[in-house]
Amino acid sequence: MTPLFSVPFGQRFQTLPPAFYRPVAPTPLADPYLVAINASLSAELGIDPDSLRQPSAVAALSGSAVPPMFRPVAALYAGHQFGGYSSQLGDGRALLLGDSVALDGRVMEWQLKGAGLTPFSRMGDGRAVLRSSIREYLCSEAMHGLGIPTTRALAIMGANEPVYRETVETAAVVTRLAESFVRFGNFEVFYHRGQHDAVRQLADYVIRHHYPECAEADNPYAAMFAQVVERTASLMADWQSVGFCHGVMNTDNMSILGLTLDYGPFGFIDGFDLAHVCNHSDYAGRYAYNQQPQVAFWNLHCLASSLLPLVSEERLLEVLNGYAARYETAYLTRLRAKLGLAESQPGDAGLIEDLLRIMHAQRVDFTLLFRRLAGFDQAGQEPVRDLFVEREAFDDWAERYRARLLLESRPAAERAAAMKRVNPKYVLRNHLAELAIRCAQDDGDFSEIERLRQCLERPFDEQPHFEAYAALPPDWAGDICVSCSS
Repeated sequence: MTPLFSVPFGQRFQTLPPAFYRPVAPTPLADPYLVAINASLSAELGIDPDSLRQPSAVAALSGSAVPPMFRPVAALYAGHQFGGYSSQLGDGRALLLGDSVALDGRVMEWQLKGAGLTPFSRMGDGRAVLRSSIREYLCSEAMHGLGIPTTRALAIMGANEPVYRETVETAAVVTRLAESFVRFGNFEVFYHRGQHDAVRQLADYVIRHHYPECAEADNPYAAMFAQVVERTASLMADWQSVGFCHGVMNTDNMSILGLTLDYGPFGFIDGFDLAHVCNHSDYAGRYAYNQQPQVAFWNLHCLASSLLPLVSEERLLEVLNGYAARYETAYLTRLRAKLGLAESQPGDAGLIEDLLRIMHAQRVDFTLLFRRLAGFDQAGQEPVRDLFVEREAFDDWAERYRARLLLESRPAAERAAAMKRVNPKYVLRNHLAELAIRCAQDDGDFSEIERLRQCLERPFDEQPHFEAYAALPPDWAGDICVSCSS
């Protein structure tokens, strides 16, 4: 393992022309301290985790010092926010430091979130608070554990410096990584400004570094867009299949690589509600759970508009029109797997829809329901049935499910094992994140952050020592309020 300051760093994004970003020095935090280090990700990067705990590393990853290997910049982008176009957004509190090569050969870009003011901070202060930093750190790693494409989180550094939100909180900086932080909004800003050469430059950059197979297509830009549509459809199926709500699916929060990007208000559904809204600022429910696939399609339309200088409208629409089928196929594939159905039958979609309907009517716990279904035959149906208040509705569905399982050729034990590999026992429930936050804020105890991260690293395993994390949420969990304030 290599010490942090011996890692060769590049600046791939900074090879783009200056119009795409602004050089920015981080705003130092006073007396920064270590909150969390992700040793697992550090190992993937080939970096000695102990080197990240050194005072010099704490200073560098809090923005209090800028070693020569970093060249911090804030990226420019625009975006459609809650349906309305905002002509200039950009990294208002995030700084791209550069990139390093992970042990698997992937180039990973490093970013500090909460490192201070940038030219794009608008009315903000450029800071992030400890509360939201813990949530992002834990959820990005939870999503990775679930096998869902996401940005990653390497570290949290904190400081006692006050940050003013609904209340006075303390500052924190998250070190997050991704193969790219390019968003739909990076294209939108230049298209709407009429700077079509910049749209082409950015598309060429994305193809060169992320979609090289598209370079040989008859129209590389159309091929790139088709890849983005494919990855976005797959990501939406991933989210829906684990009951994840993003909360702010603006186009500036949509990744060109189909990653889960920007963890502001988010949540995994406990009691299932098809129209669940995890962001209390989303008064109209634009980004409700059951709207996410359609919102992603709308956002892809916005990206398509930005590619009009490079691809004909007819070709773009042709690609877009394939989104629904790609999403439905991906979604049904995941839900069949969750129900242990290895083969496709005509009535499967109806069986799935009816289960979700009765779960919605009775607010049945999403994660527990699917996990317990793995034992439907072997343990009887009571563990699943007990999750329903009106059990007759489940009994009717269970008879249909039992009949459907008879059409499967796999033995019950093999099917149950397969179901446990796709139905997590552990997800980052809001109350679990809240308990870790309270320990950190009230007692300065950061150990619960690491315990949760270790559990969520292997969400499909039984892990008896973490059994309490798999329980139904307490009553007070329903009062947790998540907003855009971070």
